[in-house]
Amino acid sequence: MQDHLPQSVRVERRPVDEAESRRANGQDWDRYADEYQATHGEFLGNTGFVWGPEGQTEEDLGILGVVEGRDTLEVGSGAGQCSRWIRTRGGRPIGLDLSARQLQHSRRLDDDSGVPVPSVLGTATHLPFADHSFDIVFCSFGALQFVADIERAVSEAARVLRPQGRFAFSITHPTRWMFPDDPEQGGLTASQSYWDRTPYVEIDDESGLVSYVEHHRTLGDWVRLLAGQGFVIVDLVEPEWPADHARVWGGWSRTRGLLTPGTAIFVADLTNPTG
Repeated sequence: MQDHLPQSVRVERRPVDEAESRRANGQDWDRYADEYQATHGEFLGNTGFVWGPEGQTEEDLGILGVVEGRDTLEVGSGAGQCSRWIRTRGGRPIGLDLSARQLQHSRRLDDDSGVPVPSVLGTATHLPFADHSFDIVFCSFGALQFVADIERAVSEAARVLRPQGRFAFSITHPTRWMFPDDPEQGGLTASQSYWDRTPYVEIDDESGLVSYVEHHRTLGDWVRLLAGQGFVIVDLVEPEWPADHARVWGGWSRTRGLLTPGTAIFVADLTNPTG
């Protein structure tokens, strides 16, 4: 969940391939990790599992089902808060993230919490694990909306899951693509097409290089992507904004959240593996 826009960038909408997305977003998260953890660490909790800015937790929603005794992989794990929560419930989690600096924060929280979680540097499109290694693969606002080659990422999740395994992930709700990323009233007026899948790109003015990329898929795109890899969608959770929740996180806020969804959580089971 990004919530920053450096002053020295310009915004464009244009195609960006997987290599450029990976380079830009990996470096961006390395730069931003310290600020992110300082700003949001208390909200996330060292051993907490928050699915999105609305604040709903895995304990509230039960998206993953039973985690005790299960092998889990968190893709885009950041500082490992969600995986650490799973370990406190008897699961066997592993984290994976593109940002080395985020993984350094994960090691810090291992020490601070006394609940260590193994984590590796890697990307969602090339998971460094054997076939059928996990019972659960999940992603809480992690890698998926920063990946260009999303078909490969979903295929990789299916490959490392065991039959009947669960794949669950939260992303910015696709309908948000229509609106400016503004937490105030300006963020409630549609200004661009929901069906325009051209990536959002930030360009560093000094170097001229892409410094951040986010990719949009419609709800229908996600259904087809999951079905194409043998997944059956068992739930689509659209968390409502809690009446007493006042936190502003980037474009997420009470002003918008009481009227329109900000987060979508897909829950899918691998019932018909294609590999």
